[in-house]
Amino acid sequence: MMGAGKSTVARLAAGRLGWTWLDTDTEVARAAAASVPEIFARHGEPSFRRQETRALVEILRRDEPLVVSVGGGAVLDEANRAALRAAGTVVWLRARPETLIERVGDGTDRPLLAGDRPEDRAETLRAIDARRRPVYAAVADEVVDVDGLDAPTVTERLLDAAGLGAPGRGVHP
Repeated sequence: MMGAGKSTVARLAAGRLGWTWLDTDTEVARAAAASVPEIFARHGEPSFRRQETRALVEILRRDEPLVVSVGGGAVLDEANRAALRAAGTVVWLRARPETLIERVGDGTDRPLLAGDRPEDRAETLRAIDARRRPVYAAVADEVVDVDGLDAPTVTERLLDAAGLGAPGRGVHP
């Protein structure tokens, strides 16, 4: 979910492992030469989701160790879920809606919250979370709860959950 810390934690994990970090939103924006909010505004969510799927497929084709932060809506597509499951370990950074609400702030860079009045933003975020939570649970191999934790601590827990935390454990390049 937006605000869970996917990009920050994935970047930190990749740095710890010496692996490449890629972010689906960044790859979509690069390919489109436009920001994610601009893509949503100009072409709508369905167009963004198609571009997101293309970016995810291209990322997962790479033949190198990767840590990938995947946009929160990408797993709504069954083909994307299947591709993620086949590619490696999927870790859900799970946060309570209250944590997500606090972290997304005014939501100006979050297209699904754009246009919401401040008093409606929390309700919208709770509704998105409620719809996605069962999908995240179904696709995740591991879950790391992030509430009240800083990014380095979440990174350690993610690496441990994926079996990559302690030397001599897990798969290393």
